[in-house]
Amino acid sequence: MTDTIFALSSGVPPSGVAVVRISGPSVRFVLETTIGRLPAPRRLELKTIGGENDPIDRGLVAFFPAPRSFTGEDVAEYHLHGGRAVVSAFLELLGGLPGLRLAEAGEFTRRAFENDRLDLTEAEGLADLIAAETDAQRRQALRLAGGAFRQKAEEWRQRLIELRAHVEADLDFSDEEDVPVDVSSGVVTAIGNLRAELERELVAGRRGERIRDGLDVVVLGQPNAGKSSLINALAERDVAIVTDIPGTTRDLLEVRLDLDGYAVTLVDTAGLREGGDVIEVEGMRRGRARAAMADIVLWLDESDATPPEEVTSLECQVIGIRTKADLAPEGELAQSVSIHDRASLDWLLRRLAEEASRQLGGEAPLVSRVRQRQCLEQAEAALREAERSDLPAEVMADQLRRAGDALGRLSGRIDVEDVLGSIFSTFCIGK
Repeated sequence: MTDTIFALSSGVPPSGVAVVRISGPSVRFVLETTIGRLPAPRRLELKTIGGENDPIDRGLVAFFPAPRSFTGEDVAEYHLHGGRAVVSAFLELLGGLPGLRLAEAGEFTRRAFENDRLDLTEAEGLADLIAAETDAQRRQALRLAGGAFRQKAEEWRQRLIELRAHVEADLDFSDEEDVPVDVSSGVVTAIGNLRAELERELVAGRRGERIRDGLDVVVLGQPNAGKSSLINALAERDVAIVTDIPGTTRDLLEVRLDLDGYAVTLVDTAGLREGGDVIEVEGMRRGRARAAMADIVLWLDESDATPPEEVTSLECQVIGIRTKADLAPEGELAQSVSIHDRASLDWLLRRLAEEASRQLGGEAPLVSRVRQRQCLEQAEAALREAERSDLPAEVMADQLRRAGDALGRLSGRIDVEDVLGSIFSTFCIGK
């Protein structure tokens, strides 16, 4: 935190504009060195940038004094022309100044967290916003980055503090004249109400994690049922090798699609049949294992035969598709697809989009990561224990403390050093 860090925060040159961000105690010195004086706070000013005798560029400069900045420190931003030579020369100039160094991945955001400009849920939302591929992911990430989870967690934490105060007052000050007798009598009901809220958020959180990660759509079928051809057609590129030889696909092949704003991963698998060599058998095992965890399974078959029992027994939505519809007799094309018929492919994409909307639609949940879910699960478990009517007041108070600690880990208030590195390392350099 004593270093002043800098990084290119925009895309890799060449580009129309390159944004270089600087944060730390030497920002004022850098501004005076590179443009001659401090610009007015929070205003873009057009300046000649670089040394007096050898200017690097002419661009816009902004100064954000602490603590009203993204990181909570003094921050400067330089908006340069995005040529490689311009950016390289300016970064070299900054690297030669005393006390300055290149930022590590996520270091700007980590400093914002360390300076209480945002909590861990907002930082995670910001990372998800940068990585968002679909509109649903963007909406969910924006809600987290905007502080929706932080506000809800703070509300829960305040209620826990009040509940603990009631229980501990009953324990420690029951002899005092101004403390009501049996002040914790209504606490059990309040604990149950709070636990029910956490439980509802956990149920919704399963949907939130799937919005963030995307739905898994696994394509199953017998060899040469048209699985790889369909994957290639939907992806509009050659992802899988297609031949007339049964067992061509041996391993799992994945394609990411954006279906009406929802992220979907299509998974091609080895054809299911008896026998096969060692590699093909392993491919079929992997396909079955992936299907067991899928959100949707597409069963492809050239006939109208019912999918086998191992497919119909899967705990997910199974959609049977008759392939090679261009070869089917006229009048038998219901739920059929041909890679040579764009209309049938569009129908299948709409069908998948409808299923994605059914499973993931509605207001974006707060929980989107495993870490967040685990913190809420720990808090909910502690509240469930505290809710027991036969529990001694001392144990109830301790369980309320445990629930509060779990919410503290959710926001980053306590005991999170072991997860900070993994969270902030997922950011790009310059954020």
